[in-house]
Amino acid sequence: MGGVVAAGTAPRSALEGAPLVPATVFPLIDRERKRGRSYLDSAATTQKPEAVIEAEARFYRETNANVHRGIHRLSVEATECFESVRASAARFIGAATPEEIIFTRGATEAINLAARGWGEAHLGPGDEILLTTLEHHSNLVPWQLAAARTGARVVELKPGPHGTIDADELDRAIGPRTRLVGMTHVSNLLGVVNDIRAAAEAAHRAGALLLVDGAQATGHMPVDVGELGCDLYAVSGHKMFGPTGTGFLWGRRELLETFQPLLAGGDMIKEVFFERSTWAELPARLEAGTPNIGGVTGLGAALEFLRGVGLARVRRHDRHLAGETFERLSAIPGVAVYGPADSRQRSGLVSFNIEGLHAHDVGCVLDAEGVSVRTGHMCSQPALRHLGIESCVRASFSLYNGREDLDRLVAGLEKTIDFFKAR
Repeated sequence: MGGVVAAGTAPRSALEGAPLVPATVFPLIDRERKRGRSYLDSAATTQKPEAVIEAEARFYRETNANVHRGIHRLSVEATECFESVRASAARFIGAATPEEIIFTRGATEAINLAARGWGEAHLGPGDEILLTTLEHHSNLVPWQLAAARTGARVVELKPGPHGTIDADELDRAIGPRTRLVGMTHVSNLLGVVNDIRAAAEAAHRAGALLLVDGAQATGHMPVDVGELGCDLYAVSGHKMFGPTGTGFLWGRRELLETFQPLLAGGDMIKEVFFERSTWAELPARLEAGTPNIGGVTGLGAALEFLRGVGLARVRRHDRHLAGETFERLSAIPGVAVYGPADSRQRSGLVSFNIEGLHAHDVGCVLDAEGVSVRTGHMCSQPALRHLGIESCVRASFSLYNGREDLDRLVAGLEKTIDFFKAR
């Protein structure tokens, strides 16, 4: 098995074995647990607590109206609800003002907004966009398109032996033509937690911006964009217990003021004449059309849910569970585990392969054994090629997982190996 395989012994987990939150808080998790199944695919999407489901449903039952347009009572109430979530999102990531939060359909749209709104207005021939090999396709393809439209070029920064980004290598990779550095906060393939503050300092020394893909971070650890020092931060709602089709882009206000709108139409204008139009102030100028109001209401409930649990507790839980998973999977003969052994460097996911078996085959047997995992290229094909593999299996955890789920995963892998040996 080629590629970057984690070395060393993972630290002994201090996990007591219980999930942080009872399964009954999550209707689907409760159902699956009663069926003897474990959901280990939270990096793809988290399950939703009852509070989020109810908040979205209650909006449609009691408040449904369009926002920012009407003076009638329902429209005013809907607008107040919608804008209260913007303020909550700003507090959640340490933004200076709510106007720095631009609602999107998720991290993918947030990065596309940056690539089109900022990139095509500021990039030119010969300019460079520095991206790491670990990036999700959502933080690579939009910049490829921006480069093609502007004459800029995308430059690759390869990770170190265990998937970590070396600060000295980052410094050397940033050149005089680097205009933007794009980096995932947490790798969706390896679970590596990157040092965003160091990356921001390196980018700023060269006069470049730092955009961070925070899709795998914001539901797993405290995030304060002021402390991180980045310029743009993309957030996915459905990966932190919110509804699908929700998320936002945070950016420094003075930077967002330079963006061209990604979409044009209703609610993003100041004045429209038949020959020309002028734009509204932030954030409206970057939020054309009727937003996903019910979904954003659910996102607000997800943010409050996470505040109640405590993100520092979630981070400790992730580290412990990922550390124990790494250790136990590494002890199974024929299993290659990818990424750093040190749980302090990773978040709550572990990717692996069984020697001689295709990831999809492993995933199918695990599913039959009651374990839901992700298999395939993880939307990270350049990173997989760097590892020397074409696909892998990923087990990803959340606050509703505990040792019972890990036990089921390990037992399923042992049965998988026995099954294919017997054929």
